[in-house]
Amino acid sequence: MPTPHTAGPWSPEAQHFGPPSALLVRALERISSERDTLLARVTVEILGPAPLTELTVSAAVERPGRSVELLSADLVAAGRTVARASAWRMATSDTEGVAETQPSMGAASALPPVEGRAEATWPADWHSGYLKAMEWRAVKGAILEPGAATVWARQRVALVEGERPSALQRLFTVADSGSGVSNQLDWHRWLFINSELTVHIQREPLGEWIGLDAVTVLGPRGTGTAQSTLHDASGQVATGAQALLVRRR
Repeated sequence: MPTPHTAGPWSPEAQHFGPPSALLVRALERISSERDTLLARVTVEILGPAPLTELTVSAAVERPGRSVELLSADLVAAGRTVARASAWRMATSDTEGVAETQPSMGAASALPPVEGRAEATWPADWHSGYLKAMEWRAVKGAILEPGAATVWARQRVALVEGERPSALQRLFTVADSGSGVSNQLDWHRWLFINSELTVHIQREPLGEWIGLDAVTVLGPRGTGTAQSTLHDASGQVATGAQALLVRRR
């Protein structure tokens, strides 16, 4: 049962898709395995608004395997599937000697520390459920101005009451915000809605803070892409992307 903490900035009657994405990941993580595994890629297909009403979550193995498995999870409201996740789960092995905490290409160097950063602010006419359920610290760029931006974020509210969120649940609670923090357009005049979220995971993040380094690229015919690099204090942990529908209001 969602609480008002999940409400998105556009409407108090629809959830920001950070919490539902994390809820789907929670269901995927709870699928048992006979060996040590990690989720390497999760795609959340957004099939419709997630209402602030009772939801049902289910998950299953779609394609079993000894080293690589395909998992799926559904989020259902009143008999209607509002989101569907697919994930590749891979058997772990020791690659510590070749691991790259900070890859040589892209915006992947460690972010400046969160300490001493001012708390970020949001437009006064955005609904505050999810935004206030998270703590935001701006690193570079201005959230209230168009363009790329980098923020640190952490949960103030548990994903599920009485549970401590897992590392990947914390990651996905933030990952769907890439298009929001890096928006290029005045939301009073434009819609920029993501129809999906895809996250490729290199490792599970450590600590409560998740760094989000995001940029939005707009095309000429009504589509765009928000691209994110996700961090913990030690460096990059994942990359994210969102396909955007862009049109005038």
